[in-house]
Amino acid sequence: MLLEREDVNSNTPIKHGQTLLFRAASKGHEGIVKILLERNDTNPNAARSSDISPLWRAACDGHEGVVKMLLERKDVNPDTADECGRTPLLMAARWGHQGVVKMLLEREDVNPNIADNDGETPLFGAACNGHVGVVKMLLERDDVNPNTVKWGGETPLSRAAFQGHEGVVKILLERNDINADHINEDGLTPLFIASWEGHEGVVKMLLEREDVNPNAVHGAGRTPLSVAAYDGHEGVVKALLERNDINPNAVSCDGQTPLTSAACKGHEGVVKMLLEHHDIDHDPRNEDGQTPLFMAAREGHEGIVKMLLEREDVNPNTANNCGETPLSIAAYGGHEEVVKTLLERADLNPDIVNPAGETALSQAQKRGHHAIAKLLSEHKLLSEHKHPIPTFYGINSQHFPHLSRHI
Repeated sequence: MLLEREDVNSNTPIKHGQTLLFRAASKGHEGIVKILLERNDTNPNAARSSDISPLWRAACDGHEGVVKMLLERKDVNPDTADECGRTPLLMAARWGHQGVVKMLLEREDVNPNIADNDGETPLFGAACNGHVGVVKMLLERDDVNPNTVKWGGETPLSRAAFQGHEGVVKILLERNDINADHINEDGLTPLFIASWEGHEGVVKMLLEREDVNPNAVHGAGRTPLSVAAYDGHEGVVKALLERNDINPNAVSCDGQTPLTSAACKGHEGVVKMLLEHHDIDHDPRNEDGQTPLFMAAREGHEGIVKMLLEREDVNPNTANNCGETPLSIAAYGGHEEVVKTLLERADLNPDIVNPAGETALSQAQKRGHHAIAKLLSEHKLLSEHKHPIPTFYGINSQHFPHLSRHI
């Protein structure tokens, strides 16, 4: 009724430059949008102050009926972007509005690769948020570039790998022109990112590709295996170790191997898998001279200490650059069970002296770890008298009670 009056202006802007059409489109009021579009004086592209058009708003909010009516107008620009460079297609893809994306892609004048000011394309937005259906529709277009790089060097694949969107990763990897081993500005590949985040399914899919390097090194010298081992992602570690070309002994810039990292952090499952690998170095030293056994002993990881000591090629007496041994560091830290486990090794030397002239026993005494000091003292006494006093001519220790305390 209002629009039947000649003195009513349907394009009069209200707050923030919004028109009646914009308001109706943003709310999804299809009937009102239809009436307004029937007016010859209605501008279908009139944008609010931030350059958001009625089509942009409707596409962003998923109002399919409104989008359909607006796209039927020949004078509607489907690629009108807001002040941040985001198009209606980008917003619909980002929020997973499949119906809206489908309608926009049916327009021949829609460019599916337009990126916003940060380099985000519709495909990137959909991949980032795990919208499998939208990603699939976009990739069916021959003119969609799956390797478009966003600010920071991210691609749709690297972002999907980071988020753990397995369905999206699967579809992307089916593209023949996908760069599965792209390196972003931080030096990270999709495999490294997925391994770091613990996304086992994504890691497995990436490892099925021959063009993916499982040993790609990050700037700090870390590999996918080393970060997965550090964070205790057992499934990821298992998948990586199944690759024939994996390097299980890759050394980071600070001299850490995957085994050293896992031992330090107390990840027993990861340590077990690594120790079972045929090509593993069981006793590496980092730049501080610390071995996996040393790290586990220092942190009090009894289970890992036990696993490492079962290996004959692990030296329980290897000292770090400061002269501390696994036993002395465990005694210093008060890790009684670790000390007990270490003392079970026949080739352990409990009397190694550090540069300060201290032994494991003296450090335990100094720190007030009385139970450990007692263990070490008893072990020392037993070591000195590990053979019973021999019997001479039928005379044994029972004849010399004062000697029994030495047996």
